[in-house]
Amino acid sequence: MNTIKESELFITPQGQIYHIGLRPEECADTVILVGDPARVERVSRHFDSIEHRSSHREIVVHTGTYKGTRMTVLSSGIGPDNIDIVINELDALKNIDLKTRCIKPHHSSMRIVRIGTSGSLQEDIPVDSYVVSRYGLGLDGVLHFYDSHSVRDIELEDAFIEQTNWNKDAARPYVVSSDKDLYNALCSEKTHSGFTATAIGFYGPQGRVLRLALSQEDMNKKIEDFSYKGLRITNYEMETSAIYGLSSLLGHRACSINCIIANRAAGTFSSHPQDSIDNMIKYTLDKLSEMSIQ
Repeated sequence: MNTIKESELFITPQGQIYHIGLRPEECADTVILVGDPARVERVSRHFDSIEHRSSHREIVVHTGTYKGTRMTVLSSGIGPDNIDIVINELDALKNIDLKTRCIKPHHSSMRIVRIGTSGSLQEDIPVDSYVVSRYGLGLDGVLHFYDSHSVRDIELEDAFIEQTNWNKDAARPYVVSSDKDLYNALCSEKTHSGFTATAIGFYGPQGRVLRLALSQEDMNKKIEDFSYKGLRITNYEMETSAIYGLSSLLGHRACSINCIIANRAAGTFSSHPQDSIDNMIKYTLDKLSEMSIQ
């Protein structure tokens, strides 16, 4: 078997993968990703017990148990570039022998759920509601560095490019679906089905203007107006598509649930975002626990 070089996978003298700072035994098979390091404790305070705590740079990790289900909650920081690091290193914990640096003969699959915040692009998806993303639309380009055609919906990509007259100087948009079982488990009468756009940045890439002019001033309107076989773009954020793409390629099950704290179409912002986020966290933990019991 080929050995993975030290320059390709950094392992500390303590046996931890470098960026996420974890040993294999410290990571559960159910992983919750949050962007904000402070949100890790807001998730883990619901746990019945916590067996591991660690932090390295913006990555804070708590592993514990919730209603009989072992879970790890990990902060990724903001953006798809961080997701590239986090998903690859989580997979390495499960599927690479860190002592021999060889890929394990038997694959281990994780459940990876993003709990995040987002801005709605549709007036009828109000602030304080939850969006469970059926699809991730990647405007970030991360997946094009991998052999990714097998997990992408090329038909949907082509329709989006054509309808929006997508900028040829930008990365080609890519579309990847969530894990069907996780998606169904997280959906209820409380949630909206999502086609979530993942941007590479917060300001210009999401159509915000401060002091810099946009290359395409009407891009947000085109994205809001996109429609294909009953699908429309529901919300903007900065992680989902990269999570879906990398997880699918690596054989893990992924889904994303976001609390809508701003409605871009209506120009509104939640008056109590922290309460709404906390309610969504509890909702998601309960759904994951119920799924484990079934």
